Amino acid sequence: MQAIRNKDSDIELLLRRELWKRGIRYRKNVKSVLGHPDIAFIGKRVAVFCDSEFWHGYDWENRKNDIHTRREFWIPKIERNIQRDIEVTEGLQNEGWIVLRFWGKDIKKNVSECADIIEKTIRNR
Repeated sequence: MQAIRNKDSDIELLLRRELWKRGIRYRKNVKSVLGHPDIAFIGKRVAVFCDSEFWHGYDWENRKNDIHTRREFWIPKIERNIQRDIEVTEGLQNEGWIVLRFWGKDIKKNVSECADIIEKTIRNR
C-alpha cells in the first residue's frame, strides 16, 4: 500500500493543470486545513477534493460486492474512508468553507467542466 499515491495523482494533476492554464492560483495539500484538501483557496475558504472511485467508495453499495479478496480488510477500510470524507466535509462547512468534491472519472471525462465549477465558486465567494 505504500506505493499508493496520496498526493499528485493523475486526477489531481489534470485538474490543477486546467486551473493553472486559466490563471487560477491555488495551494495544494494544505496541512493546516482540516482534511488536507488537494486544492485549496485559503482566502476564499474553498476546499477541493479529487476522490478516486476505489478509495472513496463510488457507488459503494453495488461495488463492495466486487471485492473478492481480503474483504475483511478492504470493506471496513473503504467504509471508514467514506465516513471520514463526510466528517471532513461537515467540519469544513461548519468552519465556513465551501467544499467541492469531484470523482476521478468526472475529472478525466470533463476536466473543463470541473474547473468551471471551481472558477464560478471562487468568483462568487
